[in-house]
Amino acid sequence: MSAAGEVRDAGLQPERTRLAWRRTTLACSVVAVLAVRQALRGTGSPTEVAGAAVTVLIWVAFLWVAHRRMRELAAARPRGLAPGAALEVVACTGALAVLAVAVIL
Repeated sequence: MSAAGEVRDAGLQPERTRLAWRRTTLACSVVAVLAVRQALRGTGSPTEVAGAAVTVLIWVAFLWVAHRRMRELAAARPRGLAPGAALEVVACTGALAVLAVAVIL
């Protein structure tokens, strides 16, 4: 056990987690760009434009959550992922998946 005042050596785990968040953010960005591209290549109907706008809003929300989490991981003793943040990530991912299916169909 460590003493109360001792600094904890977290090793490389926070860095690996930060890198995983970056990879996930990159994948989410690619999905959002492809969805917007597909929606805007169509007829330009209000439904397609609204779908593209919603995709961008979900993408921005995911970026905000991911950036906040990566910043928290930079601390000497990072906190665990809060349940609210986890729910936000799941909601963004699920919404992007639903929009991807809508674009395909």
